Amino acid sequence: MKKAVIVFTKVPKVGDVKTRLTEARGGILTAEEACELYEACLLDVIDVCLSVQGIDVWICYNQEGERTYLDSLLAQVTYPQRIAGVFSDQGGSFDDCMQYATDFILKPGKDERLADGLIIVGGDIPSLQPSILIDGLEKLERLSLNEKGQKAAIMKISNKDSLIGASIVEGACQEGGFSFVGLTCTTPFSFHEVFYNMDGITALDMLVDKAEREEIPFAVVEMVPDIDIPVDLASIMPVLRALEISAKSDNSILVPKRTMAFFRETGLQSLALPPVREAI
Repeated sequence: MKKAVIVFTKVPKVGDVKTRLTEARGGILTAEEACELYEACLLDVIDVCLSVQGIDVWICYNQEGERTYLDSLLAQVTYPQRIAGVFSDQGGSFDDCMQYATDFILKPGKDERLADGLIIVGGDIPSLQPSILIDGLEKLERLSLNEKGQKAAIMKISNKDSLIGASIVEGACQEGGFSFVGLTCTTPFSFHEVFYNMDGITALDMLVDKAEREEIPFAVVEMVPDIDIPVDLASIMPVLRALEISAKSDNSILVPKRTMAFFRETGLQSLALPPVREAI
């Protein structure tokens, strides 16, 4: 199975990214700091994706984003020559943009497709590790080969000696969302109403509901938290510190060095309130 990963991102711009972290929205960062943090996270995430061998890594950015600035950022990753391509979405809702990015690679199932299986990740998940990506890609392929995956496929497409069946893999984030999702080119799935629906159903529930309804083989990987609101900052900092010390004895760990440097330079720390002692 030919495999690809899309890093789905906005082009970092002051006042346009991670605004819920800013003081203007009740957060703790300036607009400039929020943009700087997002840039650090994005480059760390791209480096993780590029570290995985045997896959194509694509960057999908927002239609309004400044391509020249994005190119200058991408020149800073460890292996820029490994980036397979960069393209913009076509605007619309988040659902529309995700669907466009998916169809751009999978086409879906046509001969000119750019991959048979695809993982999409956000640019704000600095704890992402190569092992999580590899796990997701392996599960996507393995499930596509089983009997249920073959049955659920919307068309018969062969890859060498086997048919590519349907499958979905996801990595949850906070508040009923997901920051990591993958599917094959024969999977009967669309992102319509996944992130935006009128019934208040969480994105992860919508993903699961659609997979269950179509009887699509489904797998999960380790949770990959994103950073949207101040409490996410408090939660992610200990996780990144744990990764940093783990890397001293495990060379498979890729430390998000840029994100760690941002926290150190700004002096941000994650603190827990001491327990309240009851009066005797």
